[in-house]
Amino acid sequence: MIGIFDSGVGGMSVLREVRKILPDQPVIYYADSAHCPYGEKSKEYIIGRARFITETLMAKGASVIVVACNTATAAAIAALRQEYPQTPFIGMEPAIKPAALRTRTGVVGVLATAGTLKAQKYIDTREQYSEGIKVVEHIGQGFVELVEKGILTGQEAEKTVSASLKPLLDEGADVIVLGCTHYPFLTQTIQKAAQTSHPERDIQIIDPAPAVAKQLLKVMTEKGLLDSKNSHPGTIIMSSSDSSAAEDFYRNNVLNINADNNTF
Repeated sequence: MIGIFDSGVGGMSVLREVRKILPDQPVIYYADSAHCPYGEKSKEYIIGRARFITETLMAKGASVIVVACNTATAAAIAALRQEYPQTPFIGMEPAIKPAALRTRTGVVGVLATAGTLKAQKYIDTREQYSEGIKVVEHIGQGFVELVEKGILTGQEAEKTVSASLKPLLDEGADVIVLGCTHYPFLTQTIQKAAQTSHPERDIQIIDPAPAVAKQLLKVMTEKGLLDSKNSHPGTIIMSSSDSSAAEDFYRNNVLNINADNNTF
């Protein structure tokens, strides 16, 4: 079974991609919505939550775990790999490299949480792949809160998104990296804000979730973890520290899967 967790419902953007390439594999998803957002919390706090959730997922049968949260990946994945060496962990990678290859203006914008932007993993990746380009960054202020409430479009979403996107566009960014798994659910609003602000510029948005799903498939194949004998193919078990919020978001915004296959 695949275990996936996030600070809240944002990691369902990764779950969505996992279902596309591993449609028959059982999944358990944990949304830590009662403790969301993680962005401003301490490393020690996030490690503690990640440890608790990992043990919860493993107790329910997870043999591989996707840390579908950029902040939790940066703060906790090294500790998780050390403490649970028999369990493969897949984390979120800052998508600076593909952004650097796509930019035409030479300016890449990154939207992320404070925790991700100050993490050494992100800083190292930025330094490795940013030669010859300019990387501008901004915290997606209020983005996580919007997604947790299920407010993905409309006036409130547009106003919030525009405020954080504008500094990146004003610097000339033509590629926007989404550095938080909540943010892909705001892609439509981000695109609208970008086109409204700079209609002359072809602005691309990079969601790292598809690459994470491909890495999960690779790891599961190499380690022989693909479950071909499960009696309930495609089952998704939803678990959360605030289950009602996770269930509503899943049903309304993520997937159209037969509800008989899903447990909340």
